[in-house]
Amino acid sequence: MQYDVAIIGSGLGGLVCGALLSRNGYRVAVFEKNKQIGGCLQTYARDRAVIDSGVHYIGGLGEGKNLNKIFTYLGIMDKLRLQRLDVEGFDHITFGKDPATYRMAQGYDNFLQELLKAFPGERRALEEYCYTMKDVCSRFPLYNLRTGSYGEKQEVLGINASTYFKQLTDNERLQNVLAGNNLLYAGVKDKTPFYVHALVVNSYIEDAWRCVDGGSQIGKWLARAITEKGGVIYRNTPVKQIIGEGNEVAYIMLEDGRQVKAAHYISNLHPHQTLEMTESDLIRGAYRTRISSLENAIAPFMLNIVLKPGAFPYLNYNYYHHQTNDAWAGTDYHQHNWPLTYGLFAAASSRHMPYTDTVSVLTYMRYEEMAPWQHTFNTTTAEQSRGADYEAFKRERAEQLLDVVAQRFPELREKMIAYYTATPLSFRDYLGTADGSLYGIQKDYRDTLRTMIPQRTKLTNLYLTGQNLNLHGILGVTISAVMTSGEILGLDWLIEQINR
Repeated sequence: MQYDVAIIGSGLGGLVCGALLSRNGYRVAVFEKNKQIGGCLQTYARDRAVIDSGVHYIGGLGEGKNLNKIFTYLGIMDKLRLQRLDVEGFDHITFGKDPATYRMAQGYDNFLQELLKAFPGERRALEEYCYTMKDVCSRFPLYNLRTGSYGEKQEVLGINASTYFKQLTDNERLQNVLAGNNLLYAGVKDKTPFYVHALVVNSYIEDAWRCVDGGSQIGKWLARAITEKGGVIYRNTPVKQIIGEGNEVAYIMLEDGRQVKAAHYISNLHPHQTLEMTESDLIRGAYRTRISSLENAIAPFMLNIVLKPGAFPYLNYNYYHHQTNDAWAGTDYHQHNWPLTYGLFAAASSRHMPYTDTVSVLTYMRYEEMAPWQHTFNTTTAEQSRGADYEAFKRERAEQLLDVVAQRFPELREKMIAYYTATPLSFRDYLGTADGSLYGIQKDYRDTLRTMIPQRTKLTNLYLTGQNLNLHGILGVTISAVMTSGEILGLDWLIEQINR
């Protein structure tokens, strides 16, 4: 088996790389260990309803915006079925028993005016916030689909997000409202850099969208872009080893013993997993240790609720609730007060509007809680029961979460048919992250360079892509894939083509 480019993993990063390279004449092969491609783009059906694994809304898809330009270049933008979220409030933020709902609106002028309704005396702080958001984002060249230097962003990398909000205003409620959707990036007080907040939230303030009938359509069309150009996607085909000879990869070995040779190799896996399967004297022990010691962001627990037809209205916004007044408290839960935060997302269905078929509720769960079942592995192609105690654990936690959600949505229980859960082990087994993290390597403002992984490796024809390089999410991963593909195609040339 011989190709121009062999890609390990069919997550969004691997598929975008494959589509970019296929469009430009490279014969690509993608190797996916699971039956379904797409990583977090995956959907599954339960009770005749489509459930999203991880894509609940997307920014940057408006006309002329960064993600729109990339998807247009790849020929998939006009094929996507999208629903624009409420312009007057794409995110709703609430706290404890406070009846007030704080809305984040689309468009910076609209965003400002909407929050001024709740905080009329905070115009200066809100104007400063909007200015800083746009300024920080302008300093990241590839985010703006241009080339530039590291020096542009260097002075903003070391700003701590929670500290920034405290310095912005003395109004503690406003501080926490602005941080209120930090579930988007697993925000940690006194650790998460402000640039992560800015790059993620800015894309939604500019325009926020939801995929109609699930995010797997993105993976489907990217896969089509690969195969229509002669590429191949191998499902149920795990890669076992990456074999280096001299200063490059000689071949990759599949689990069934077959060897695959290519001119270039791209790994969409976590960098630690990539190094674990790579045999090469060029990759020193100290580097392997450094990568393996990087902290991953906290894992999620997902509750997917299937609803009775026509029973629960579709919510054209996302709902973030914090049990306390501290928007950063969610990661510091204890057994007795879990969960401290959650995000609730209604699915957009082409069949039953203005009602929704499913609601997904996302909260945090530490991987250490999975200790009794860490030795188990379960996917559709390698099914294994984790035991009755695991099922009991999931039910207990699902009911705890439902009790908290019912405080704000008391009608939810009576309108549901069933619910299905995904624990850190589910994300570990299906997405390939070692500890179930949905957000990749945890960024730290005190040492940002340490948590920025370059796409190049010591082996001249082995490259990395995916959420662990620079930024997670649909937009972040897609831009990282542009960076990786630029190593092969020439980044300046590729950016120019996309902008055309």
